[in-house]
Amino acid sequence: MNIMSQEQNAFGRYFKGDRWIWFSIILLSLVGILAVYSSTGALAFVKKDGRMEYYLIKHTLFILTGFFLMYVFHRIDFRYFSKISQYLIWLALVTLIITIFFGNDINHAKRTLYIPNTKITFQPSDFAKLALVMYLARFFSRKQEQLNDWKTLISPTLIIVATCALILPENLSTALVLFLTAVGLFFISNVRLKHILVLVASFILFVSISGVLLLKTPETLLPKGRAMTWKNRIENYIAGDEADIYQTVQAKIAVANGGIAGLGPGKSTQKNTLPHPYSDFIYAIIIEEYGLIGGLIILFAFLLIMFRSIRIVVKSPRAFGALLAVGISFTICLQALIHMGVAVSLLPVTGLTLPLISMGGTSLIFTSLAFGIILSVSRSVEKEQEEQS
Repeated sequence: MNIMSQEQNAFGRYFKGDRWIWFSIILLSLVGILAVYSSTGALAFVKKDGRMEYYLIKHTLFILTGFFLMYVFHRIDFRYFSKISQYLIWLALVTLIITIFFGNDINHAKRTLYIPNTKITFQPSDFAKLALVMYLARFFSRKQEQLNDWKTLISPTLIIVATCALILPENLSTALVLFLTAVGLFFISNVRLKHILVLVASFILFVSISGVLLLKTPETLLPKGRAMTWKNRIENYIAGDEADIYQTVQAKIAVANGGIAGLGPGKSTQKNTLPHPYSDFIYAIIIEEYGLIGGLIILFAFLLIMFRSIRIVVKSPRAFGALLAVGISFTICLQALIHMGVAVSLLPVTGLTLPLISMGGTSLIFTSLAFGIILSVSRSVEKEQEEQS
């Protein structure tokens, strides 16, 4: 007992914040390393002469870098993020606009930008998710007494719609995740239902008009971009098994192969046929190798993060910290749930990655920063409770 208490004290001395969130992050990161190593065989054969260790080392380095930044951010007073959020949101909007015109065209979508003087790319939408949640948390915490006045909500509504509108043409799924997060923050902040419905109606109207324009306007006048992809995916999903697209069929086979206990680490057969098994469909590979048990462990890890974040909200005496923690955790967990839903054919194909697990570079970094901010709020709550006791 003494040894265990000493270990807990040693952990608590250096790693502040909710221990269950730390545990979930470490678990998901380790699973991600194993899953990426297993699922990148075909990619390594094509691009790296079969050197699978290349992607293992690269992914591990990004995980370690993200973990370091997470640690640094969790030691920062979360109130600092309130000060910079009013500038970050405008920087996010600028980078999203730049991406539309100068982004890298991959699979008919411009989602990434090169970091100047490097070969590293990043998705401005990942940055925008963090910036928007910070901005809304600051806004609602400072305007709590004025939220019944619709004029007060004009500026956040416009910023939400503008941010989602800039992401939507090239990445509909991310725009929807971000919009649903914003609606959730409106609801938690006790904004009147009629004002929330105005926000929802504004977004639906914009999506409808955008879809019609993209699909009906000749290609020579207005490039359709991802509009046809959205249309085909939704139609295939509604039509059912007879119109399944290729990756959905392969993912179903992977899930069926996994059964209860799975085939075992590294023994997936679908990783060689399923498109993007290391990113968009990595959850299907995890189920194939670790079975329903492994899939449920991943699901419960994300639900645990959401539950512990809500617990932070209940205990936090500061509105900004509470809204910041729940907004960021909701964004991450919603993305994870959508990814898992796609992998098991409950949802149409979206292209969303599984946070902390899918192979990625800067997306892992931004996810780590997000968790660092959540843990910063948790650390502050624990500190205030200790001072009061």
